[in-house]
Amino acid sequence: MKRNSIHQFALSGPLAICLATALATSPAQARDMSAQPSAAGTVEIEPGQPEWAAPDAEMDRFLDELIGRMTLDEKIGQLTLLTSDWESTGPTMRDTYKADIRAGKVGSIFNAYTADYTRELQDLAINGTRLKIPLLFGYDVIHGHRTIFPISLGEAASWDMEAVELSARVSAEEASAEGIHWTFSPMVDVARDARWGRISEGAGEDVYLGSKVAKARVEGYQGDDLSAVDTVIATAKHFAAYGAAQAGRDYHTVDVSDRTLRDVYLPPFKAAIDAGVASFMTSFNEVDGVPASGSRYLLTDILRDEWGFDGFVVTDYTSINEMVPHGYAEDLKQAGEQALNAGVDMDMQGAVFMENLAQSVAEGRVDIAAIDTAVRRVLEMKYRLGLFEDPYRYSDRARQEATLYKPEFLEAARDVARKSMVLLKNEGDVLPLVGSAKSIALVGPLADSKPDMIGSWAAAGDRQTRPVTLLEGLRANAADGVTVEYAKGASYEFADEGKTDGFAEALALAERSDVIVAAMGEKWDMTGEAASRTSLDLPGNQQALLEQLVATGKPVVLVMLSGRPNSITWAEDNVPAILHAWYPGTQGGHAVADVLFGKYNPSGKLPVTFPRNVGQAPIHYDMKNTGRPIELGAPGAKYVSRYLNTPNDPLYRFGYGLSYTDFTYSPVTLSSAQMAAGGNITASATITNTGQRAGEEVVQLYVRDLVGSVTRPVQELKGFEKIMLQPGESRTVTFEIAPQDLAFTRADMSHGWEPGEFQLWIAPSSGAEASTPVTFTIQE
Repeated sequence: MKRNSIHQFALSGPLAICLATALATSPAQARDMSAQPSAAGTVEIEPGQPEWAAPDAEMDRFLDELIGRMTLDEKIGQLTLLTSDWESTGPTMRDTYKADIRAGKVGSIFNAYTADYTRELQDLAINGTRLKIPLLFGYDVIHGHRTIFPISLGEAASWDMEAVELSARVSAEEASAEGIHWTFSPMVDVARDARWGRISEGAGEDVYLGSKVAKARVEGYQGDDLSAVDTVIATAKHFAAYGAAQAGRDYHTVDVSDRTLRDVYLPPFKAAIDAGVASFMTSFNEVDGVPASGSRYLLTDILRDEWGFDGFVVTDYTSINEMVPHGYAEDLKQAGEQALNAGVDMDMQGAVFMENLAQSVAEGRVDIAAIDTAVRRVLEMKYRLGLFEDPYRYSDRARQEATLYKPEFLEAARDVARKSMVLLKNEGDVLPLVGSAKSIALVGPLADSKPDMIGSWAAAGDRQTRPVTLLEGLRANAADGVTVEYAKGASYEFADEGKTDGFAEALALAERSDVIVAAMGEKWDMTGEAASRTSLDLPGNQQALLEQLVATGKPVVLVMLSGRPNSITWAEDNVPAILHAWYPGTQGGHAVADVLFGKYNPSGKLPVTFPRNVGQAPIHYDMKNTGRPIELGAPGAKYVSRYLNTPNDPLYRFGYGLSYTDFTYSPVTLSSAQMAAGGNITASATITNTGQRAGEEVVQLYVRDLVGSVTRPVQELKGFEKIMLQPGESRTVTFEIAPQDLAFTRADMSHGWEPGEFQLWIAPSSGAEASTPVTFTIQE
């Protein structure tokens, strides 16, 4: 695959994926060294084409001839994406999609799947329209299609890119077997506010980890060949900065500086392009006062001109229509003009292009050449998928029956789920549950709930029969002679706060059991789209029951199932063991049992910071220092940056996670304390398993730029490696660092590195206290 020059640069070391993202808009300017550091390290970006976009003269001739035969209405039809009536993923606006297909008014359909149904709809286009242009079928295949894997945030918690890619690969195989050509995934939004429900759909708060995950998912979905019948087109979404919605409220305004946009929110999108992603989806929010679906700055200046993206851009659900209530367009006709002229190629569900674009062309407000360009981008994807050769090639009932729920897919889902779980606390080695615990009380609203196991955006996943619950998993995997009894006990419904129905049954069960496993968290639809919260506490009356369970004096294990960081400070202070299992998917009950019984040693690390309470949100590890950091004040000092009633530190840091064994880290060794402008250095540490079990550890590299032409974060993740160590085994982990790995958007808005002094940590998590830093400098 052809890469742009900075990505080739970064591949020389394991560090730098997404600092290759950068978006230089001007050459570095000469600086007065007495005022600020030199801009000696400008990184230039050369737009590059992915493998799927390789020139194809035969395709070009075919598309030229086809577009030359199309009427304006037929062209606009190719720019229109409508939902079927199989399910709704937004406000339903149009139920005439079959008639629209026959009339040539729609070129793509979403929310339609199965080999038979996609074949039926495809037949309407092939045998019912003049030019017989095949339909493109899209769907929200986010963390599995039929076989559901852990939610995306949970997968990111594995820090295992092979596992993430495998999840996407299985998803593509199942989805394509049911006639789907195109997934609206991966969501690569950096998200730092746990109130925002869609934090569950991404990779968390970090730029570097998020970019790695974006790459793995794109490559899993698309494979090496878009024309292979078991791959699907991937979509990088939501472009851009959707994760920065104010107050954590979905669809709300985003207001970030251009520097923050470029350094924080855009890099994972660029990483997706470098991985060959074939489509982009716009976001609902505005950026710098302009709704993203109308932003020429995002969709043309950056995406096309700076990054050289050659795929097509689709809006999110009715986001063109929404530019009217945003106050950016006076009516739908103007909104359509703004979107098309900004760089949108396809209108999802709003029918704005369908109903207005022809008039806009007639009035000279939209150039027909712009429409032709958008049409070509859409038709090119259909061509590269092989749909013009065989429109029905994905709609194969025999392949569908042979593919869905393969045993190896179910085993993969179980394994990825185990890897996603994060052990947050294990006081007194309560876990793993040992043979002396002959009776287990399983309590809580998520203990035996199939719908909750697979979380939100579970695509075509079966919520009612397929998911393995915790109760089923514990009973199936418990040792001989161990009993598992269940009482729901509490409710996660908001309306049930203050009620005690079911408490007595749960407490009686707890009293007669050796250990209590409390399965608590959020109902599956309390996270995801349109699921923002102003509290991060356990909903319903779960907290009250948890407190009474702890009061029994029996060992308590809290298994958290949710799609966001929750405020579980009381549990951290009072519950001996806490395992965060996210929403673990179709095989989730078995996976949780594997961890609780010690058949799998937990290895997950948090991809997002957990606040002590909602008042700390948004919170993330790579914040910037203030002029009055709390460290400068005496204990209890008032005039420093602090809260009156809560420590600044989070409950659990980004990168944190425990194991059933122990790891020690040696001091960091540098190959040199001086880095030349054109050179690099290596940083090494030896990690030793000092416990009694084999285990995996995610070794993390953090760097701090102490002084810059603009202020820099207190830490930034620059590399990680997941290693397996046997008891007593040691391994030296080495990271290579080059100046371009430390690039950022500087004071003059150029992108590059600056000479100066840096701190470096190799540690088990973020946090300056996680290990002792070493110092190095980059020379002029």
